[in-house]
Amino acid sequence: MHHPPKVAVITPTGLASNRRRYLIDLYNSLCEQDTTWEWIIAPNGRRANPDRIPAALAADPRVTICARPDPGAAPARNTSLNYVTAPFVCYVDDDDLLPPDSLSVRYRRALDTGLGWVAGLSADLKKNGDLHTWECATPVGPHDAGDVWTFWDSPQDGKPPLGHTMLLTRTELARAYAGHGGLTKGEDYVYVMSITGNSAGELLPEVVYHYRHHHGQWTKQPTYRDRAEYDARTFAYNQGAALRQLREQAAAAFPDAA
Repeated sequence: MHHPPKVAVITPTGLASNRRRYLIDLYNSLCEQDTTWEWIIAPNGRRANPDRIPAALAADPRVTICARPDPGAAPARNTSLNYVTAPFVCYVDDDDLLPPDSLSVRYRRALDTGLGWVAGLSADLKKNGDLHTWECATPVGPHDAGDVWTFWDSPQDGKPPLGHTMLLTRTELARAYAGHGGLTKGEDYVYVMSITGNSAGELLPEVVYHYRHHHGQWTKQPTYRDRAEYDARTFAYNQGAALRQLREQAAAAFPDAA
């Protein structure tokens, strides 16, 4: 008998044949976690037949399958929140892995501090098995709402200074502010700015995510960095700037507010 989940993990997937083995690897890494979890798998796209999900995954009572006939990771991630029962939620891509304490280290810190979000570091998992920690622009330590945006110099310089898969977020915060935007690319940028722009949080020094490098990686395709991706970056950057400006205006108007 499984105990109630402390953390929900949401994974959109197109169930491409060259990525299904990675989905099994992800499941195995979830089974090694040292806290309770639920996993919402969201097949999306007309070719993402839920029957293609490996039988062992589909049979696990901790797994909920939320199928969508229409393509798009953003709506798949957003509507998967409808099925979350855990108090905290995080997002994991179908070709990546979690180290064994990924969920628990963030969950315990969130409980201890009462923060809306707790993140950890991400490491690139090379084809030969080597791990290289990504040095994101956001420094390790606590951050007030809106501070993460200040470490993003401009959308021309790249993506936000924190990855959305690094975040563990209170479920009510994810539902209230987040969403992944109605974008075909870069929807995760919107999530990062929404969460960190509306709530204080903390970046831990521990690696909590393994970002797998492989030939089928969508973001590494030569066509990925196009106008749509740049527009998504610009949208998220402007969103972060607006959230911070609004908070500063509210603080100036009500200086005695808690």
